[in-house]
Amino acid sequence: MVKRKIITIDEEKCNGCGLCIPNCPEGALQIIDGKARLVSDLNCDGLGACIGHCPEHAIRVEEKEAQPYDELAVMDQIVHKGDNLIRAHLKHLQEHGEDEYFKQAITYLKKHNKMIDIESLYKDKKEKTQFHQCPGTIARSFASENQGLPPASATQVSALTTWPIQLKLVPPFAPFLKNADITIAADCAPFAYADFHRDFLKNKVVLIGCPKLDDQDYYVRKLISIFTSVPIKSISCVHMEVPCCFGLPSLIQAAIDKSGTSIPFEDITLSIKGQRK
Repeated sequence: MVKRKIITIDEEKCNGCGLCIPNCPEGALQIIDGKARLVSDLNCDGLGACIGHCPEHAIRVEEKEAQPYDELAVMDQIVHKGDNLIRAHLKHLQEHGEDEYFKQAITYLKKHNKMIDIESLYKDKKEKTQFHQCPGTIARSFASENQGLPPASATQVSALTTWPIQLKLVPPFAPFLKNADITIAADCAPFAYADFHRDFLKNKVVLIGCPKLDDQDYYVRKLISIFTSVPIKSISCVHMEVPCCFGLPSLIQAAIDKSGTSIPFEDITLSIKGQRK
């Protein structure tokens, strides 16, 4: 057993819709007795590709004791299920920068004389590179699309009224949290959305954090501490459309449930081009 990131499914929230199943390239999930189940620690890489496809926010990533991820065991399971699933798995590994696992998978396919058209994994020549990234970290530019924006007619006034704003730093008993409407935002959101102050910060308390880079378990514990220390009027979660950001609403909902409180909760997704979805 090792301590590593692995998905956890809240059985009470799971409605058995099965949307997560085709979005787990490793085949680690199955519907059993009407609920999504992680059938093998060995097959879960902990990258959380399935999280954003759960409409009930029942899936999140936790760091806990589990069997080490085994790429060869995954290949044993999926190799007989068709080339499309194999390609989806290989692409998943590439997008998340798991080069070593990718090499193991290719070696496995060669050893078992099961070769597929790897070139079809790439949309164009620019993607044919040894560097592969999570979709949320792929470098891209759309400056030309924003050049037509009109200049601000006057200097804008910040709507920020409390400090600190980092979730890690805010004391659970901070006076400004009492009976507050709270916006919990992913770190990238205020930069992507031009009217963030007007739409999500005015008359609200803002807390920010990153579900990809920070400890999700710590965030859940911190939010539970806040929710059980002071009454909260409402929570709005503002996060980006990239897969790694969908862990934020899930962990907020988990904290609400575990705290035993009933707090109105709104989930807001932003595109990387700054549009509300």
